[in-house]
Amino acid sequence: MTITITTAPCCWGVDDVNNPNLPAWERVFDEAAAAGYGGLELGPYGYVPLDDALVAKALSERNLFIVAGTIFDDLVSSQNREALLRQTDEICAVITRLPQPEQMAGQRFRTPYLTVMDWGHDERDYAAGHSDRAPRLDKAWAGMIANITAIAELARRKYGVRAVIHPHAGGYIEFADEIERVAADIPQEVAGFCLDTGHSYYAGMDPVEMLRRYADRLDYVHFKDIDQTVFDRVLGEKIRFFQACGQGVMCPIGRGVIDYPAVRRTLEEIGYHGFITVEQERDPRNVAGSLEDVKQSRDYLRSVGF
Repeated sequence: MTITITTAPCCWGVDDVNNPNLPAWERVFDEAAAAGYGGLELGPYGYVPLDDALVAKALSERNLFIVAGTIFDDLVSSQNREALLRQTDEICAVITRLPQPEQMAGQRFRTPYLTVMDWGHDERDYAAGHSDRAPRLDKAWAGMIANITAIAELARRKYGVRAVIHPHAGGYIEFADEIERVAADIPQEVAGFCLDTGHSYYAGMDPVEMLRRYADRLDYVHFKDIDQTVFDRVLGEKIRFFQACGQGVMCPIGRGVIDYPAVRRTLEEIGYHGFITVEQERDPRNVAGSLEDVKQSRDYLRSVGF
């Protein structure tokens, strides 16, 4: 098993680019390098400048590479198609010009990836983690599949970038039935999966079982950990997903409920080779703890064989 551990700006509270409390992107780069990571994701559209020369210089100065870009937007609305494709075009144009790692033996698709996540629906945001009360898409499902397919095909055709679908708490691809439906409706040759251990657990699924079930679609992986005490409390409240993150539901890896030795054994059994990105969503006003937390996560993962 050949694996490289990377990180992402969400560990510094970067999810909503309109949040006035976000740290400077240069700080995220500085602290990712200081914590011992060789690479990271670009973060949500509009956070890091879409200036490949500027960003490439900043990465090179810190001996970093970019593993993925992100579409984190409304994938459901057909009216959003033009905006989604513009983001795809602009993100892929940048990430393909940034420093990249060498492809590993056994890695199915080389970096950079384009992680594709649905977001922006109040009715699902407040139902994050609650499969029994989360509304499902009916007729609008086909439009979401068409949007994802259009994103993936543009990224592949024009840039050679592999799109990976990321089930995310609070979006319309979160629960087991929705992931199964996406797997049936979008062929493996069109897009892979980026499964996230934390989002799997948040949605009531066993992260180990999910990694094994979708091993043939698994092109990229995200690692998180969950504080069970906080999780139990926020599930009893009417709360948005990122409000729960602001209360500390995500914690450094190794301090939560997810069994990472079992995750490692599973990845070895299924023959996963490639990249794993550490994430820990938080309120950006708590950014002072980010460096210590991402370093703790990296050190713990190293201690259990990653």
